[in-house]
Amino acid sequence: MKQFMGDDFLLNSKTANHLYHDYAKKMPIIDYHCHLSPKEIYEDVHFQTITEAWLKGDHYKWRIMRAHGVEERYITGDASDEEKFMKWAETISLAIGNPLFHWTHMELQKFFDYHGVLNNESAKEVYELCNKKLKTLSARKMIEMSNVTHLCTTDDPIDDLRWHALIKEDKSFKVKVMPAFRPDKSMSINRNDYLDYIAKLSKVSKININSFASLMEVLKKRIEFFNENGCSISDHGMDLIVYKEASEEEIETIFQKRLNNQDLSQDEIYKFRTAFLLKMCKEYAKNNWVVQLHYGVVRDNNEKLFKKLGPDAGIDSIGDNTQISMLAKFLNALAKTDELPKTIVYSLNPIDNTAIETVIACFQEGPTVSKLQHGAAWWFNDHKDGMEAHMKSLANEGMLAHFVGMLTDSRSFLSYTRHDYFRRILCNLVGEWVENGEYPNDELYLEKIIKGISYNNAYTYFNFDVEEK
Repeated sequence: MKQFMGDDFLLNSKTANHLYHDYAKKMPIIDYHCHLSPKEIYEDVHFQTITEAWLKGDHYKWRIMRAHGVEERYITGDASDEEKFMKWAETISLAIGNPLFHWTHMELQKFFDYHGVLNNESAKEVYELCNKKLKTLSARKMIEMSNVTHLCTTDDPIDDLRWHALIKEDKSFKVKVMPAFRPDKSMSINRNDYLDYIAKLSKVSKININSFASLMEVLKKRIEFFNENGCSISDHGMDLIVYKEASEEEIETIFQKRLNNQDLSQDEIYKFRTAFLLKMCKEYAKNNWVVQLHYGVVRDNNEKLFKKLGPDAGIDSIGDNTQISMLAKFLNALAKTDELPKTIVYSLNPIDNTAIETVIACFQEGPTVSKLQHGAAWWFNDHKDGMEAHMKSLANEGMLAHFVGMLTDSRSFLSYTRHDYFRRILCNLVGEWVENGEYPNDELYLEKIIKGISYNNAYTYFNFDVEEK
């Protein structure tokens, strides 16, 4: 029987142990997609309690606590931090097979040097230990402990990026913190608050947005501003990929209808979204940016909780509307005019894995290595089975060796252990192939593959000013 969460956790062969301990474990981290606050990084915040650092805003944990029957006041309500932590400890002690059980204990080991098990009996001890340790652990300290070289936050076009500028000026912090351009609100023409948002965007840009053309002009200028501030990545979160062609005149008419607060048909919404995203991607290509396309989510399913808590409350789910043919048409529309940027495609529905591989393979072209990427197992899929399924699909249909690797997609400074979790799963998978005689035990190539997926591929793909390790 293996030791619980020991050095060989998730590593089931001699080769897997070697690949992890001698190669993957030592690699730094490039976190090219996260939701950390640049303000908190600049201010180097200290969290008062482990509850504040761990449970506040973490809808992964909220979902499983609800499944355990925990009352909402102990999750997002007015219960004390200690009471909320006790309920979390009670929940996680029974979460067998859930990645949160592993992540919880990996974070306790790495940041708090606690190697026991969190449960009802140990909860008080762990709470007091973590709170004591947090007095010496700050946001920056946790990032540095994780050996992060670069991280990309997620930022709206209206953001002034002042916190990024201040971080850059602070030479005492060596980690490069860069913005990522997330114009979802500009594209979400069907949202009730769309006109309010357009007014804010007009104010920030000092350009009156009174047409689709002026909206594109403003966003182009914001891209230029972000570019000047070190941005080279954009990100779009969508419920589904759509492709619905329309003339410029049609798009302008649709936009004018929305400016006049008139209702739009679903067909008009899809035409606008298609035109919007095509324009954006062409601008990204001009600036040599990478675009990330996240889709396949159904948001805010529980109306009662949504009205109480708002978005990101743990009430989203995987969508069942696959759009592979639409993805192919969208990519083709950009490729045929040589305006397809480097693109990372993520579907929240794992049923899309192989289909995504086959579509993006149609648009690969040199000299960029794997110009189109199938993004890491995302959100509801970033567990052991999901990561393995993703990597096997990528290996079966494409080039796993060129994969840009893991990201945190997290709001927690403690979440960097997810990279370690991913690397262990990667090394175990590759180790299994080697042990089974499916890939040669060639040290030169195995080192290149493991280091590449862990760090070096992201360094090359995103053109970050860092050294290959």
